[in-house]
Amino acid sequence: MRLLVVNPNTTASMTALIGECARAAVGPGVVVDVVNPTRGPESLESHFDEAIAVPHLLAEIAAGTSYDGFVIACFGDPGLLAARELASAPVIGIAEAGMRTAGYLGRRFSVVTTLARVVPHTRELAHRYGVAELCAGVHACELPVLALETDPATFARVLGACRTALATDGSDAIVLGCAGMADLCAKLSVELGVPVIDGVAAATAEAEKLARLGLSTGKRGEFAEPPVKRFA
Repeated sequence: MRLLVVNPNTTASMTALIGECARAAVGPGVVVDVVNPTRGPESLESHFDEAIAVPHLLAEIAAGTSYDGFVIACFGDPGLLAARELASAPVIGIAEAGMRTAGYLGRRFSVVTTLARVVPHTRELAHRYGVAELCAGVHACELPVLALETDPATFARVLGACRTALATDGSDAIVLGCAGMADLCAKLSVELGVPVIDGVAAATAEAEKLARLGLSTGKRGEFAEPPVKRFA
């Protein structure tokens, strides 16, 4: 089995981190390739960033005809529905996978993300995926995506936001709201004493599961292949 994980931004160091976490989540015999586009924004922190990144992300998905499943490794799940139209194999977004996984582990969960400006979009995704009643709150640690790799206070900042989320929301689990937080997951879980879900691992494991079950996106209606047409 072969899975393709696409980091929609152009930061290679983040792609390498995502690859480590994705490969740790799959079973024997599963090959996980991880790529990022060579064009587009270095991080995704706005609707504008997502709009610029999506065409390059979709090009990576369209080129991956030999894969058994795909993961979009950005918590905004950019281009997810379009990718499901293009691909014959399952396509999983890390926000959807992270939130749905948290729903198995407790009555309510909190999301800890990067910047306050992405909080409304995260809440919108919870509604879209039918888990809004389970999502007790969304909290920002106010660290830009790229600072997660370079700021020596990253772990302390994320840990503090998680503690605030648990105390404020009364939640049973934490979902990390950025692929760049993936490597913090295990240590945070030990410190907090609750399940901490990394969407990269959750989405990669979900893609493997669906591929093993021989399941993919239904192609009769909305997610049928896009109509063939000329593009200027």
